Amino acid sequence: MIDALFGSKTRVKLLHLFLSNPEKSFYVREITRLIDEQINSVRRELANMLSVGIILSDSADNKLYYTVNQQYEHFEPLRQIFGDVRAKKSATVAKQSVVSWHDDLVKLAGIRLAVAAGVLVRGSASHVDLLLVGNTPQSKVSAFIKTVEKAEGRSINYTVLSYDDFYYRMSVRDKFISEIINGACSVLVDTERILTNEEGDR
Repeated sequence: MIDALFGSKTRVKLLHLFLSNPEKSFYVREITRLIDEQINSVRRELANMLSVGIILSDSADNKLYYTVNQQYEHFEPLRQIFGDVRAKKSATVAKQSVVSWHDDLVKLAGIRLAVAAGVLVRGSASHVDLLLVGNTPQSKVSAFIKTVEKAEGRSINYTVLSYDDFYYRMSVRDKFISEIINGACSVLVDTERILTNEEGDR
């Protein structure tokens, strides 16, 4: 019914995304992943929404980012429609999203170490949001990352290393690894207790 009222399924999904995340900005390919729609359809609807002023665009790092215009005259009424149900869901996600996808992480066969950082941990300056160590098929990892992105409402930068590669990098104090584990981070899985023995779960 809402799809018919507002013109298209893609537009409705975009309104849900932007109005439920008013402080966030998204680039086109990130949006297509989050709402699971074709890029041409997304581009067309973004252009329509820009023309009426409900969203704004800005360039950064050679990417065009879009965010909701909180000064738009109908922002609050639209947020009541599209942000309310999602807002309740987001409140739950804010408290439980890590818990919910942590359950999926624990079930991910072959993962021996998982460290959250970047956008997943307050105060982290890491460019990597999730470090996974183990021998897990890429298809399983990709499916898991989709779960995390849906729970967090944004694209996640992740790295997967074999256990031997990670252990070697640790031993030589590799800069890439050190920047992740020595900054603000949270150890989610550590079956060998490599990090939790020394530093605890931050």
